[in-house]
Amino acid sequence: MKKKARHEKIGLVLPGGGARGAYQAGVLKAFLEISQKRSQFPFKIISGTSSGAINAAFLASESHIFHHSVSHLVDLWSNFSSNKVYKTDPITMLKSSLHWFLTIISGGLLISNPKSLLDNQPLRKLLEEHIRFSNIEENLNQSNFESLAITSASYKSRKSCTFFQSSSISDNWQRFLREGKTTTLNVDHLMASVALPLIFPAVQIDKEYYGDGAMRQATPLSPAIRLGAEKILIISTHETGERPIVSDYHAQYPSFEKITGYMLGALFLDGLYSDIERLDRINQIIINAKNAEIKTNKKLMKHIDYLVIAPSEDPNEIAQKHYHHIPLSIRLLLQGLGLLEDRKSELLSFLLFESVYTKELIDLGYRDGIKKKEEIIDFMGQ
Repeated sequence: MKKKARHEKIGLVLPGGGARGAYQAGVLKAFLEISQKRSQFPFKIISGTSSGAINAAFLASESHIFHHSVSHLVDLWSNFSSNKVYKTDPITMLKSSLHWFLTIISGGLLISNPKSLLDNQPLRKLLEEHIRFSNIEENLNQSNFESLAITSASYKSRKSCTFFQSSSISDNWQRFLREGKTTTLNVDHLMASVALPLIFPAVQIDKEYYGDGAMRQATPLSPAIRLGAEKILIISTHETGERPIVSDYHAQYPSFEKITGYMLGALFLDGLYSDIERLDRINQIIINAKNAEIKTNKKLMKHIDYLVIAPSEDPNEIAQKHYHHIPLSIRLLLQGLGLLEDRKSELLSFLLFESVYTKELIDLGYRDGIKKKEEIIDFMGQ
């Protein structure tokens, strides 16, 4: 039995999900209220992917005052709009559409291949305004936390690459199709981690191009564990439980929007819950060993406690209610891809960066967090 007197290193894992990242801010708001840790930052290791990477970097940069970092994060998500993330003006969207059209009909001979469907330069500006990257190193030096990990996928090496900044770990790591690189994190690492394939442009870092971190990330819990986490709080952006089968779904050929949404859902969901199942098996092996050491050829296996908080409601249904709040140019684009107003859409729930939607996700995250009050108290060892 573990001694309560010893403070275990708690890791925070924030997977991606586009606009669904607002849900994580709501959960953290509830966590702050329940844990009653206003100034002391409770997480030693923070690991984020895609929109979760933005939340992770934001928290790390303001980890010297926990309650301020959470309230600032909630405020940021509460005032989101799509034009703060990607360009939505009709001229830009028309140019993008024509670019894709001319490239396809000419086989790339008349015009160079487009880099992405949407231009997310507004997001870069937003991140530069709200995240002080110099504070990350300062907070590490002051021991407010130990490690920040941001995961992207390299198009060159075809590996899941975790860029990390740490006060306790200085060695890079190499594993099958995944690697860790110590660095000083900046806005490029975040932009790379959120670069959804085809939707947002890839980002060049050290002569390699990187895309969304969920690609090829088969073990999303691994960076936090490798950086020393002994307990992990996981805030997922996908609802728990099986979705009901729509009776006429099989009768209709899936639209491009449906296929894209399916791919995004697979990116952000499948790896996480597969990794949790893997962790469960390892934990069970260690329990059955009855205090005997279990080793691989490279390291000692250890029991990792974890707590998952996930949406109790389907974010797709919430997004559908706010369909008309998405900019007209983006709405027309989605309609062209096959999105119908009366249908739930995975893609819409990822791209609807509008405050009416993000506020509702924040409220849902807060309620779900409060419902887990006893589990959070037990997890924190209070």
